[in-house]
Amino acid sequence: MSHLEVESADVIKLVIQFLKENSLLNTLRTLQEEAQVSLNTVDDVDRFTLDIINGRWDKVLDVISTLRLPTNKLIDVFEQLILELAELRELDTARAILRSTPAMNHLKKEAPDRYLRLEHILQRTYFDYGEAYPGGTNKEKRRQQIAQALKNEVFVVPPSRLMAIISQSLKWQQCQGLLPKGSRYDLFRGSAPIDVLEEEKFPTKINKVIKFGKKSHAECSVFSPDGQYLVSGSVDGFVEVWDFDTGKLCKDLKYQAEDDFMMHDEPISDCSFSKDGELLATGDIKGTIKIWKIRTGSCVRKFPSAHTGCVSSVVFARDGTQILSASHDNTIKIHGLKSGRALKEFRGHKNYVNSAIYTDDSSMIVSVSADGTAKVWDVKTTDCTSTFKPHGQITDSQSDTAGNALSLTGITQLSRHMDRLLVVAKSPTMHMTSMTGQIIQTYKCPGGDISCYCVSPKGNYLYAVAEDKVMYCFNIDTGIVEHVMKLHKNNVIGLAHHPHRNIFGSYGYDGTLKLWRP
Repeated sequence: MSHLEVESADVIKLVIQFLKENSLLNTLRTLQEEAQVSLNTVDDVDRFTLDIINGRWDKVLDVISTLRLPTNKLIDVFEQLILELAELRELDTARAILRSTPAMNHLKKEAPDRYLRLEHILQRTYFDYGEAYPGGTNKEKRRQQIAQALKNEVFVVPPSRLMAIISQSLKWQQCQGLLPKGSRYDLFRGSAPIDVLEEEKFPTKINKVIKFGKKSHAECSVFSPDGQYLVSGSVDGFVEVWDFDTGKLCKDLKYQAEDDFMMHDEPISDCSFSKDGELLATGDIKGTIKIWKIRTGSCVRKFPSAHTGCVSSVVFARDGTQILSASHDNTIKIHGLKSGRALKEFRGHKNYVNSAIYTDDSSMIVSVSADGTAKVWDVKTTDCTSTFKPHGQITDSQSDTAGNALSLTGITQLSRHMDRLLVVAKSPTMHMTSMTGQIIQTYKCPGGDISCYCVSPKGNYLYAVAEDKVMYCFNIDTGIVEHVMKLHKNNVIGLAHHPHRNIFGSYGYDGTLKLWRP
């Protein structure tokens, strides 16, 4: 891991911006003077230059009072201001600026002739325009020149950077499990309550049961990366956000309190959060993908024809600007959230693509298909760089025979072994493999073909549900079954694990979503 260093000057600049935005100008000037660090920012560069061009000097002076500008450019500003005050016959104010401003005192020492010229202009009983603006220049040209010179000295930064960075830091700690849901955080002590941080343990008992309506059940479910919410997508097209501690809908979300739910016209087939937990992607069986803002429930982007078949998986790129989707139309696509269209398409599988994921560095995509193959793709070129079966490697030329192979249903990159994959087939066996398909560990369920699975956040356990509706908990390093537990009376559709607490969700055709704890 590369070492990230933050310059002390950058920290001071963040504080300077905070002071400026909160009008703590005396403190700002003292800090700039003592630290000899400045931050020449304005709210709007174009507005600042227009104020100069239009002679709104009261606004200009208010802005430059917090800036550290070159002395020669400050002299130009105050010289022009003095000339315009002289033209308006505001002579006392002009003299006060000339004789008390540090920039003009500097001018008096370094360029006494230029200073005396201003004194002479202020002593006259009339304003001589030609004397004030010699050599064919004029007031408008001088304003334009000053505006251009100062424009090069200032810039705009996003507002509230200090608060935003602190907020991002806390959110990152939530994502890492260092600041779990509901815990209070002391910025100065820098820690979350230790008793909330949980050592990874497998579940043993039901804590809460969420019941869906008649003829409805969850088809997919996922916890938000910050551990705040549990989301389900159901067969009736509803996308619902749950409080997993109470087993009830989150009514603190205004849209749910008003029964205004996120929805599709078709059954939901998969859902996934962006890494910062702000956005939720949902796909349905007709090929539509929607992007939601979880806090407001608003649909911020819709891809109505993302695929011609069921969307089997959706996942955000690390930076949250793109969506990777796999489909039963045998394709994988990358969609741009800004453009609202498909950016890249990956073709090569000969049957349903059941899952696709980015590798940790986002340079590659790994996909698995009902054709029995796993493929690794180059994100930039869309080329397939390798193809393998979990029971033995094959080449692209051999993949025509994959129709007789076991359907591959799932692919996961392991958190503790970023160079390893978990490949799941429609069989009792799962494999930990290298990125090239070499088998490293095998996990076998005695209860028949695997219907669903998930890996614990720290990568210690692999949970798999077989045809017998029993969940088998494997030690991921040894492949040994450490715990066995029946989850539902009917078939289990899927599993979800909280990102940093020992809360485990299972959902099935019995219309329930069960939350388990150790």
